[in-house]
This record gives sequence, C-alpha cells and structure tokens, in this order.
Amino acid sequence: MSKDFEKKEWVDLASKELKDKKLENHFWDTPEGIKVKPLYTADDLKVIKHKIGLPGLPPFTRGPRATMYSNRPWTIRQYAGFSTAEESNKFYKEGLKNGVMGLSVAFDLATHRGYDSDHPRVVADVGNAGVAIDSIEDMNKLFDGIPLDKMSVSMTMNGAVIPILACFIASGLEQGCPLEKLTGTIQNDILKEFMVRNTFIFPPKPSMRIVADIIEYTSKKMPKFNSISISGYHMQEAGANQVQELAYTLADGEEYIKIALDRGLNIDDFAPRLSFFWSIGMNFFMEIAKMRAARYMWSEIVSKFKPKNNKSLALRTHCQTSGVSLMEQDAYNNIVRTTIEAMAAVMGGTQSLHTNSFDEALALPTKFSARIARNTQLILAEETGICNVVDPLAGSYYLESLTSSMIEEAKKLINEIDEVGGMVKAIELGIPKMRIEESAAKRQAKVDSQEETIVGVNKYKPTEEQEINILSIDNEEVRKKQLDSLKKVKESRNHDDVVKFLEKIKDAAKDESKNLLEICVEAAKKRCTVGEMTEAMEGVFGRHVLSTKTISGVYGKTVNNSEKINSINHHIDNFINEKGRRPRMLVVKMGQDGHDRGAKLIATAFSDLGFDVDVGPLFQTPEEAALQAIENDVHFVGVSTLAAGHKTLVPLLINSLKKHDASYIKVICGGVIPPQDYDFLHELGVSKVFGPGTNIQEAAIEIINLL
Repeated sequence: MSKDFEKKEWVDLASKELKDKKLENHFWDTPEGIKVKPLYTADDLKVIKHKIGLPGLPPFTRGPRATMYSNRPWTIRQYAGFSTAEESNKFYKEGLKNGVMGLSVAFDLATHRGYDSDHPRVVADVGNAGVAIDSIEDMNKLFDGIPLDKMSVSMTMNGAVIPILACFIASGLEQGCPLEKLTGTIQNDILKEFMVRNTFIFPPKPSMRIVADIIEYTSKKMPKFNSISISGYHMQEAGANQVQELAYTLADGEEYIKIALDRGLNIDDFAPRLSFFWSIGMNFFMEIAKMRAARYMWSEIVSKFKPKNNKSLALRTHCQTSGVSLMEQDAYNNIVRTTIEAMAAVMGGTQSLHTNSFDEALALPTKFSARIARNTQLILAEETGICNVVDPLAGSYYLESLTSSMIEEAKKLINEIDEVGGMVKAIELGIPKMRIEESAAKRQAKVDSQEETIVGVNKYKPTEEQEINILSIDNEEVRKKQLDSLKKVKESRNHDDVVKFLEKIKDAAKDESKNLLEICVEAAKKRCTVGEMTEAMEGVFGRHVLSTKTISGVYGKTVNNSEKINSINHHIDNFINEKGRRPRMLVVKMGQDGHDRGAKLIATAFSDLGFDVDVGPLFQTPEEAALQAIENDVHFVGVSTLAAGHKTLVPLLINSLKKHDASYIKVICGGVIPPQDYDFLHELGVSKVFGPGTNIQEAAIEIINLL
C-alpha cells in the first residue's frame, strides 16, 4: 500500500469521524482568545509566522544553548527562606546534600518593604513567608559554610533591592569571594511590583533609577551575575492569562533596556546578563508555547538595539510551578499538578526550575513536602530520558501553531502599551493591572460556575478529610531573636561611620551621577541596616502609596445565572427589607503582604453579587483597619491573608474593634490559613474562615446567613 494512499485513507477516515462526532467545526476558545482546533496537520506548519530555527542560534525559539539538557540538565533550585537566617541556612545545606544545585532566597515581607525587624508596622511579618534580613550579619549567617564563589544564588527582591544586594555583595567580600566570582540573579524587576505584586517602596521614577544603578554596577564589576530577572511569574499568580504574562513581561524587559542605554551602557555590556522568570500553570501546551514565543519575540525586540553579540538576543529563564494552582482541598492532588507543570517548564526549555510543595496552599512547606518537590525534578532529569534529546517537541503541528498564535496575540497587547508611550506610562494609567484583574475575575467566575474543572475542588470532591502536617513559624519568637541580633549589631558598630554613610546615601539619592549600590555596599560593610539605608533613600525619594481601585461587572457577566445566584439575590432582598440597606463589607490586607489577587477578587465578585464593598489600602495596621470599618459603618470585615500573619494580626484587629465598642462588626478570614488554625480563629471571635478554592457564591450565601 503506497504512503500516499495510506495518507488519503487516513484523512478520509479522520474527516468522517470528526463529522460523525460533529467536531469538524468545534473549537476550544482559550482564556487568551486563541481558537484551538481539534486536529492539526502538516498543513498548519506552512502558515506559522515564526522561525523555528535551531537551538543556540537566533531567534532561539528552540532554546538559548545548542546542546540544552543533553550536555547539562537545568539547574534544580529550591526557593526557600523562613524564620531566622540560621534556620534557613540549615534548610539550604540539607537541600544541597540532596540534589539542589542553586539557592533561591525568599525574604520576609518586612525585608521586602525595607523595614528592620524592630519597626512597629511589621510585628506580624518578621520571619513569615521568608527569612528576615536586617544587616550584613544576617546575610553572613544565611550563607555560613556555603561558598559564594561556587554557589549560584538567586534573590527574589525588588523593593529593598539596593540594601539587600549590597549586604549580599559585602557578605561575599567578607567571605573572601571577589566581585567577579559572585554568581546568581537579583530579581530587580520593579515594574512588575507596581503592576501586581506591590512590594514596592519608592515611586516609579526613582525606582527605575535604582534598576539602572544595579545594571550599571553589575555589568562593570560582576560579569557572572544576572542584574535583573524580568518576571511574569507574579502576573500569572495575580490572574494574568499566558498571553498577558508574555506580552507585559517582554514590554517590561524592553523598558529596562532603554533605561540602561540611557545610562550610557552598550547593549552587549548588559543584555547577555538579563534573565526572565515565568510561572508555569496547568495549561500544558500553552505554557510550552509561551516559552518558545518568548524567546522568538525577545530576539526580535533586542535586535532593534543593534547588538553585535548573539548572546544579547537569547532569552534565558528560570521557571517556577504555579502557586495559585495549589489547592487546600484534596491537597495531595497538588503533587500531580506540580509534576505536570514541571514537565511543561522542561519541555519549554527552562534554564532553572523551582517546584512548589504540595502543602503551600496551607502553610510554608515542611521538609517532607519539600523533598517530594525536589525529587520531582530529579526524577524528570534522571529517570525519564527527557535530557537525551534537544527540544523534543520542535515541529509539533499543534505546538508550533499555538506558538504563532501566542506571538500574534501578545504583539497586540504590546502595541497597546506602545501606543500610550511605553510600559511606565501604561502602568501609571493602570492598563496592565486592569487587564489582569479582569482575567482573574473571569477565571474565578468560570471555576465557580464549574465551566472550568479543578479536581477535588469543584468536581470529584473528597469524601474524607485529609490530615496534613504543616510547618508553623512562631512569629513572636523569631521577632524576639531578630530584635536581640539587631540590638547587638547596633551596639557593636561605629556610630560615626554609620551616620557618615547614611548621609552619603542621601547625597547619592539626590545626585544621579552617583551609583547608589556602590555606596550602599560600603555602608553595609559598616553595619548600616537594611531599614536605615532604605530610610535614607526614602527621605529623598518618598514612599509610594498605591491608590485603591477595583473593577466591576466582569465576574457578574461571566458567571452562570444559577440557583446560587437566585438564592443570593433572594437573601439580599430580604436583608434590604429588614435592615434598610445592602450588606456592607470592608476587604482588608493587613501587614506588609502586597499580594492582593484574593482581596481584589472578593471585592469585585461580592460587589457584582449585590453587596456594598469598601476596600482598605494595602499595608494597613489592625488599628487602621478597625477605624476604617467603624467609619464606613460596615457589617463585617473580610481579612485576606496569605503570609501567615493571621495569628498575630487578626487578634489585634478584634481587640481594636472591642476597644472602640464595635464588636458588633463581624470578622471573616480568607486565604492561606492552615485548617489547624481555624479553631484558634473561631475562639477569638472570627465568624467564618474560607480557604483557597472557596466557591465565592457559596461563601456569599453563608455570610448573608450570618448577618
């Protein structure tokens, strides 16, 4: 039988089967607006709009290195940091003994926001969700026994990026590691902070100046160090679809190139050390296509600046499996989710990878869960044969078509950014933030309506409760240790040197011809603290305050009109008849946690469901939240919490309400709260606790019943 005949027979058979099942015109519309056909053939490769090429050569669609994993697997990283520097150091050393090849440091929220551990606004944030770093002494403890001339260190830091990088550099120098041997990455991506994550400190203009100072210093003195990690991860975590993550991240990258060129740097002096950071979610092929599209598009973007070195065109990336895909319900399913996401990252050609632990929807990862997450990568690297072939999915009919579609859709969003004058202007206008919040609301509505399945959450729910051991940090104990350590540093240092260098930092902040990082490295050596260096810059730059805005109508238009919606309408009508007004809520984020996806989702969804909703500003203290609740005459306060501060902040909020004779205002909590803490919160007087994956409509009904 001839091959042509075989092909004709197969096409006829396939066409008949598609018609019989009425699938020939059936398209799946992705959240990004891309139409996906049920069948792709070789003909689809004839119309793709990108060049597939070869790995290691422009446009790098197939990977930045010619040999990829066949020569060396991706770097297995463990993103971790908790409690004190000493405790984190033990965790790092354990990981290094068990296959981890590079360290990724998570800092606590007090450090992210440039506050020392003794600042009154951070009582609940010290050592939670990351390690507390107040000075070079903490950095020395963090890397004690870990040679910085041999170990690659990635640091997720954007707000207090200058003092933290300064402490790292100074610590390396004290360890005997010369600047040119320091390897790793500093995130240093402030545009993304203004867009979604919100751990900024200074206003946009001086923040961009700081980015340029770091690129300049590292390109001249630290040739092995990545000066910036342009991050889409937090965009997807905030609700962005993959096309939005792709477009806005690349647009951020182009903005950083422009400020470095404005500083007088040559494109080839810094572009080869720019890196990227993607979130990898559950849409397997979309994530792989995103990474291929990103490399192709970045090569196009950088080409505009006429580099002479091909390495300037190559997009190198770190990836992390999605945190927002982790669910509290049926939590062991998260192991499977993380494995699928890790596979997508590897098939997409990542240079390094962190795999999340299955219990992170409940609390910080335990040693047990962290080992499973780490071993997931080791199994992929050493048991599957994935590393034997370079870019095994190249030329896939579906994947290459999807890659072209993503490029086309991402360019539309980038054009929208360019039309308003670039990413800085677009962020000031709130365009990316609005688009991302709309995407988050649409997806939540589809999950709540069961149009999108999440196994164990809105379908195939478990019939038995699972008991999962969690890691709990004693925030008060950690803070006490940090305060003792900070006191010793301040007592042992030369006070005159500290005053002199803090003045130098202020002078440099006023004079853009001076490099702030260079001066802060010397200040760190003199034991100036992170908070002191930040405060010195803040005195010149000011501290940025974000205006609170929410979208409306998106959740309500997307969600199915169901029995639950009818029930909510009925309950609200009854409430209005009885009380004379709608149920009113205040949504608050207390402490220094800037992740506001959950809070924004609740605010927009409850508003669309018929509640009157006020949203408190980020970074409130419990006292400030209580006073706003009383002033706005709300029926209840919804506390959104992610960073393990609930055991400190919620009691303070309830006490503040009592102090002001407002105990009639009910308190409800939602977010990453271990089930073991529910009873503790209920005993305090919290009316309801909702974990990740809660159906918003069901929560609304429960809350109205409470009122």
